[in-house]
Amino acid sequence: MNTKHTIKIRGEILDLSTPKVMGIINVTPDSFFEGSRAISDDDLLKKAMQMLEDGADFLDVGGYSSRPGAEDVGVEEELDRVVNAINLILTENPDAAISVDTFRARVAREAINAGAVMVNDISSGALDSGMLETVGDLDVPYIGMHMRGTPQTMKELTDYDDLIADVASFFSRTIEQCKQHGIHDLIVDPGFGFAKTIEQNFQLLNVLDYFRYLGKPMLVGLSRKSMIYRSLNITADESLNGTTTLNTVALFKGASILRVHDIREAVEVVKLVNQLS
Repeated sequence: MNTKHTIKIRGEILDLSTPKVMGIINVTPDSFFEGSRAISDDDLLKKAMQMLEDGADFLDVGGYSSRPGAEDVGVEEELDRVVNAINLILTENPDAAISVDTFRARVAREAINAGAVMVNDISSGALDSGMLETVGDLDVPYIGMHMRGTPQTMKELTDYDDLIADVASFFSRTIEQCKQHGIHDLIVDPGFGFAKTIEQNFQLLNVLDYFRYLGKPMLVGLSRKSMIYRSLNITADESLNGTTTLNTVALFKGASILRVHDIREAVEVVKLVNQLS
């Protein structure tokens, strides 16, 4: 079902040939899905420990909402949110593998210094010219996502001559740039919902297995996104079943990591699909 891929976490080799599950923890007040927000320290710890208990392999901590039209957040505020969250989680569970969801090099560096083990960048370095050099220096896995513009402008940037060719070309450039900066463990994320219409999201999912040719593990983030709830005329709160359905498709098409709000259900999907391999 999956090409064999590995990444290095804390000096240990992690095999991604069996897909992993990444839990979303947003230390922001305005993320699109209310259930992912962790406002208080107690709420944060409760969410994090429950996700780990349910089988999360990674926790993805973000202090800057990337939903369409989200308000800009200053670097100091993002830093305070993220580093505090990492410290809290690792105090309770020192073995937790935390990814930091940021496009800022300074936040990435300080998060890794606080104990995070991976950087998840929605811009693949485009929003901070120092990001790739920083990640190369830190020698940690890097998730590079396809996006156009910024969270504030991406809704207006969905006009492609050829969506699939554009994404493929983008990742070819990203892979080369990461090599130049000494990034050894690159994970690619097609960026569902980022500078893409609902129709384009489904087009991308339909041919997701095409991107296996890149030779890189692939992270897929479909959880409770508008391509699900708007297609079904429901709300994000009602989108768990749709999320599970599309996550199943993504696994068959080569996803190595599922980034989700609902851990237990995603872990079950991985276990069941893996029985067919």
